[in-house]
Amino acid sequence: MYCNQCEQTFRNSACVNSPGTCGKDADVQSLQETLLYGLKGMAAYAHHARRLGHHDETVSAFIEEALFVTMTNVNFDPEALLDYCLRCGEMNLRVMELLDAAHVETFGAPAPSRVREGTAAGPGILVTGHDLLDLWELLCQVEGTAIRVYTHGEMLPAHMYPKLRDHPNLAGHYGGAWQDQKREFAAFPGPVLATTNCVLIPPEQYRDRLYTIRATGVPNARRLPDGDYSALITAALTCPPCPEAPAGESTIGFHRQVLLDQAPTLVEAVRSGAISHFFVIGGCDGAEKGRNYFTDYARATPPDSFILTLGCGKYRIRDHDYGEHLGLPRLLDMGQCNDAYGAIAVAAALAEACDCGINDLPLTLVVSWFEQKAVAVLLSLLHLGVRGITLGPNPPAFITPGVFAILQQRYDLRLTGQDPAGDLARALAAA
Repeated sequence: MYCNQCEQTFRNSACVNSPGTCGKDADVQSLQETLLYGLKGMAAYAHHARRLGHHDETVSAFIEEALFVTMTNVNFDPEALLDYCLRCGEMNLRVMELLDAAHVETFGAPAPSRVREGTAAGPGILVTGHDLLDLWELLCQVEGTAIRVYTHGEMLPAHMYPKLRDHPNLAGHYGGAWQDQKREFAAFPGPVLATTNCVLIPPEQYRDRLYTIRATGVPNARRLPDGDYSALITAALTCPPCPEAPAGESTIGFHRQVLLDQAPTLVEAVRSGAISHFFVIGGCDGAEKGRNYFTDYARATPPDSFILTLGCGKYRIRDHDYGEHLGLPRLLDMGQCNDAYGAIAVAAALAEACDCGINDLPLTLVVSWFEQKAVAVLLSLLHLGVRGITLGPNPPAFITPGVFAILQQRYDLRLTGQDPAGDLARALAAA
C-alpha cells in the first residue's frame, strides 16, 4: 500500500504498511484507486460528449459523490467501495452511450469504409488522439487548400462517419498505435496535431512540428489554446511535402448499428451453428512485452467465428488476413475504445434475440488494458455482470491480490496466460 493523502501518514510521508495510520487497509486503498481511475477514464469520454453538446447531470452528480467517497476517513467499507466502482461502470456506460449518440448526430450514420493508408504527394497534416470534433474543425479550416489531412492511431474510425469521410481534405490514414509515434512522427514530414491523451514527449526530430490542442500538452511542443489552426496550417505549407507512398487499404466501420442491422442473420447463423463463436479482442494497447498474446490469440480463432475489435488494441491484430465468413470480414473493426458501448449493445441485442443472458452467448472477451479509460470500460462490463473476461497482459498494479480474488470469485475475471491457443481452446470448450 502507498497512501499519502493526509497529514497523519507515517513519518508525514506515506503509509506503506497495511493498515495505515487511519486504519485503512490495502484493499480499501485499492478500491479507492480503482474508483479514481475509472472516474478519470469516464471524464475523458464525458468531455468529448460535452463538447458535442451531450451531457447528463446524473453523471456529473455521481462524479462529485464518488470523489467525495475517496476522501480521507470517509469510507472504510470494501463492499460499499466495490459498489461505487460498479456504479462508476454504470455511469460510464451512460457516458459512452452519450458519446456514441453525439458522434452519429454530428458526423452521420457510420458505414463500412475502405481507407487508404500511407501518404499522397503534397503537403500534409497528421492528426492523432481521439477527438473527432478537433479533426472536423481542422478540416473546415484547411478546406480549399492543397493540404491533405491524415488520421493516426485511434483517429482511424473517423473514416466511418460520412461527414468526415466525404470531406475533400481527409486523405487517409497513416501509422499505427500510439506507442509507435516516435518513429512514425519522425518519418512524417509535415506537422502533427495531438488532440487527446496518448501523446509522448517528443524527441528533437519532430518537436518543432508537434502541436497540441486545449488540455493536451507536452514540453517543447506548440500548444494551441483553442480551435485556431492557422499556425498549424502555415507549418503544413512550409514543411517538406509528403511523398507518394501508398501502404494499401483497410476496411473499418462496423459500428454497432451496422451489426444490429445484421442481427437477424447473425442470430439465425448462431442457432444453426454457422457461427461458432464471437470474440471481442481489443482495448488499450501498450508497448510492454506480452502483448503478442492478443496477436496469437486472434490468429488462432476458428474460420467460422467473428472477431470484434476496437480501441488501439486493434493494431495488434489488424495486419493479418482473417478472411470472410457469411459475406462479412471475420475481423470487424467497431471503432474507438469508447465504442465498447457498441460491442455491449450488439451483445445485449443478440442475447435478447436468443432469449438468453450475455454470459450464455458464444462470446469471449479478451481485453488489453493500459490506462484509465480501459478501467472505466472494465467497470462497465462488471456492472453488467459479464463473466469470464480475460484481461492482460499484466494485472493492474493498483488491484491488490485481495481485491482481484473477489473479482475472480464473483466475475471469473482472468489474466492472460502464456498459451493463447490453449486459452482459446478452453474458451471454445466451455461455450
